[in-house]
Amino acid sequence: MQQSAQYRLELREVGKRFGSVVALESVSFGVRPGEVVGLLGDNGAGKSTTVKIVTGYHRPSSGELYWEGRPVAIHSPEQARAIGIQTVYQDLALVDSLSIARNFFLGAEPVRRWGPFHLLAIREMQQRTSLMLREIGIKDLNPATPVGALSGGERQAVAIGRSYYFGGQLLILDEPTAALSVKQTRKVFELVAELKARGTSVLVIEHNMFHAHQICDRLIVIRQGRVFGDYRKEDLSVLQLEEILAGAELGSPAPAWS
Repeated sequence: MQQSAQYRLELREVGKRFGSVVALESVSFGVRPGEVVGLLGDNGAGKSTTVKIVTGYHRPSSGELYWEGRPVAIHSPEQARAIGIQTVYQDLALVDSLSIARNFFLGAEPVRRWGPFHLLAIREMQQRTSLMLREIGIKDLNPATPVGALSGGERQAVAIGRSYYFGGQLLILDEPTAALSVKQTRKVFELVAELKARGTSVLVIEHNMFHAHQICDRLIVIRQGRVFGDYRKEDLSVLQLEEILAGAELGSPAPAWS
């Protein structure tokens, strides 16, 4: 893989062993600023292990990670978030009984003093949440609305918007279209496109090949702990992508990042 500072995140020959079990043998790929990359593979291929290394849950047994062209060791999720890596998991980590604004600032709530007391700055949270959502193209959500009243697509938008607001330069989206309607999925696609236009890097874990082909610029296929192929979307049809995931040998294409 070409060594270049053009990538926001790079993995270079990253491997991971759990005792005698080889989870990753040699994984190399990069994600550029303003690029949406799909990480695809069958169950057990190594996708989850790769993401856990990037987000600091696992340390690689071999290989190196680079952030903005410089080597980096990510030893914890807190460290990953500190440098700009945010993850939106399938469960979204939202509290249904709290408002959009309260969920937006969950764990980082601004407060104001009233005598000896510290009170939540509810109005400030609502104003900042509204401005942030509008900035990324979400104009029809009232920040005072309980999250439990939102549709699946709206909940996904809140979780993605929150990650972006708190410094996400690389967003990892875990199955962002799972269980969403066609309309809700389109909304998520529009949101990802808006973040891409702002220079945010997005790494998508997706099982729906049609959605992956629509939303991603590049498609990385992992097999048995190795990168089998790194494809530009325009060079691969959805049918070919499905065949590759099913085990077809379409040859070993030149990496899109070379």
